[in-house]
Amino acid sequence: MNFLIGHLSSCSQLCRSWKSELTNVIMNCAVVLLLTLSCFTWSAAADTPSTAAPKKLKYLIDPPVYAEVAGRRGDNVTLLCILRTKPTHYKVKWTKLEPGHMGTENIIMISNADAFKPYGRLGLRASLRKAHIMDASLLLRRLELEDGGTYRCELVNGIEDESVFLTLRVEGVVFPYQSKNGRYRFTFLEAKEACAEQDGTLATYKQLFRAWTDGLDWCNAGWLLDGTVQYPIIHPRPICGAELFSGIRSYGPKDKHHDRFDAFCFTSQTSGSVFYKSGSFSFEQAGRACKHQGAELALVGHLYAAWHFQNYDQCDGGWLRDGSVRFPISNPRRRCGGIPEAGVRSFGFPNKTTHLYGAYCYR
Repeated sequence: MNFLIGHLSSCSQLCRSWKSELTNVIMNCAVVLLLTLSCFTWSAAADTPSTAAPKKLKYLIDPPVYAEVAGRRGDNVTLLCILRTKPTHYKVKWTKLEPGHMGTENIIMISNADAFKPYGRLGLRASLRKAHIMDASLLLRRLELEDGGTYRCELVNGIEDESVFLTLRVEGVVFPYQSKNGRYRFTFLEAKEACAEQDGTLATYKQLFRAWTDGLDWCNAGWLLDGTVQYPIIHPRPICGAELFSGIRSYGPKDKHHDRFDAFCFTSQTSGSVFYKSGSFSFEQAGRACKHQGAELALVGHLYAAWHFQNYDQCDGGWLRDGSVRFPISNPRRRCGGIPEAGVRSFGFPNKTTHLYGAYCYR
């Protein structure tokens, strides 16, 4: 009997020992699990990008009422900048942001309650609209081709300066341009001058991209305003950079003084009009025919603007001022070039003594 009681006592002590050890194991596991979860939680928090909202402006309405404004050459446009509340003392400064240009040459105007000071070529055509006491909007008159870009409206009070940004887009058309001496003859500066001579400017990448989305497909590379060389392809084909995807093909930045390519020019609406004078003229005779009408031979940019903005359609080749022969087609048909897309067709630069073509005049 004593033996049985002693055995039971030993078993009871052994069970208590196991229970104690099991409790320690469970507690240790819980601690490890808690630490592990804490590490994972801290790690996840550290790797989660900040989603803090951008600082809300105190004085200016942001985003602007219209973040992008579009206009054609010659239009008056307004870039809206509206105050929600006014500090006691402040100035309004308008600036055009142009890559590669810094300092006062970018400032358009600075204005306070008593004075207005214009700067640069834009300042001569700029003023504050002042439609009401909270209006700091910029009125830009007689829009020019070079006016497109990013503008900043800045409220300056020396303590909490604030800015909003707006985009001005000049509506127009991009056209490829080639030297009369053949393909790939322009340096960057020569391409810039060639576009200016045809009532245009070198196109920006954004302008070329928009033209591509509208259907521009051109297999020759040309300079853009940023000094890169690119070309737009709608229909990939082996002769135009192999069977790659459609899009803007790029050669990247090139040497502006030595490398030679064509040009992509940009123009907008004009103040005059284009008309066709029928006949079988030499180049010299075509110029005289336009002069008799109180006009002059049209530039390539004039013809493209008429085609783009007035849907000008004329199925007859005619001389232009650069010595090329072209014709605009807005309603494609088989007997007018046989190409299914609308566009301005070109016969290149024929011998100027050839008596085969009419004249496109501009007045």
